[in-house]
Amino acid sequence: MRIMINESAENYLETILELSQILPVVRSVDIANELGYKKSSVSVAMKNLREKEHITVTDAGFIYLTESGKAIAEMIHERHELLTAWLTSLGVPKEIASDDACKLEHVLSKESFDAIKKHAQRL
Repeated sequence: MRIMINESAENYLETILELSQILPVVRSVDIANELGYKKSSVSVAMKNLREKEHITVTDAGFIYLTESGKAIAEMIHERHELLTAWLTSLGVPKEIASDDACKLEHVLSKESFDAIKKHAQRL
């Protein structure tokens, strides 16, 4: 079962996951810089993610994924990586494949993604 969350929230959670793998701590300013968004827009999004209990934010402004936030972020990240690799293997240039994967990762059903994953693993 897929947790219903909008594409923007999925992108934020995936970005937090990716930044947490390279930075000691993740802050709103890091997310804004990574995505090229205004800090005010990121602050609103973080408030929404906190209210949905997908993240926690410390008094110092450090952002951490909760269990549900991490599950969503990892699912989106897996989709992005696999779809990018699959499209690249079909001859799509890496940058275009990554951009297209970012669009596809949010709209594919679990069934379609699982079928693509199964097919890609046979290649």
